[in-house]
Amino acid sequence: MTATKTSNLTQPQRVKGFRNPEASKEGISPLSEKYWYQRYSLFSKYDQGIQMDEEGWFSVTPEEIAIRHAERCAGHEVVIDSFSGVAGNAIQFARKGCHVIAIDIDPAKVALAMNNAKVYGVEEYIDFVVGDFFTLAPPLKGDIVFLSPPWGGPSYKDIQTFTLDLLKPIDGYTLFQVAQAITPNIIMFLPRNINLEQVPELSWLSSPPLELEVELNYVQNHLKGVTLYFGSTVATSPRFSSEYKVFPYEVS
Repeated sequence: MTATKTSNLTQPQRVKGFRNPEASKEGISPLSEKYWYQRYSLFSKYDQGIQMDEEGWFSVTPEEIAIRHAERCAGHEVVIDSFSGVAGNAIQFARKGCHVIAIDIDPAKVALAMNNAKVYGVEEYIDFVVGDFFTLAPPLKGDIVFLSPPWGGPSYKDIQTFTLDLLKPIDGYTLFQVAQAITPNIIMFLPRNINLEQVPELSWLSSPPLELEVELNYVQNHLKGVTLYFGSTVATSPRFSSEYKVFPYEVS
């Protein structure tokens, strides 16, 4: 007897060349469609009115990781989100009771961010600012600066080792120094293929060097990014789940 494989015709099949009609109805581009399938991991309240642009689909921090970042900021008054995009991180900082200064140079993104903050009911905790972080930074005051600068789009994955000079719109060293002028307590979210050998160099930009902790961020066992925690306020380990791998660095 020969065994043959049969398919269950009642199960929905994704066929190459045919787009999901629901995604098409929402105006999701082919470039963004694969991120649309992950929409609930980006915003658990997606169906309640979340709005995104194409760049937002591939640049927003997954909600589970954003919550993780926010846990480090609980109990602190002001968090500056320097490249806030569609507010994935700003929302979670606000949900932890922080006052957030959310900055983005694109007014269209700020409008989307404001909408998304309303969906989560935290708009009163966030000051949305349209502007260039580098221009606005000198007079800013805050307890923690969050840096999640553009990684250059989905093509960052094609780079074997992502270096700090590839960050946009300026290299990671200069960006870090701008943030450091505000506060030594900095959270930096970087690509999963970042060159970890460069990471301690950021701590050494301060004298004495800043405390540093490196966290590998996973969602459903897939590495999504690397978070750097600098300064005595945020570079301390609370209880960690097995979903995260944490590496405290000794700097001197």
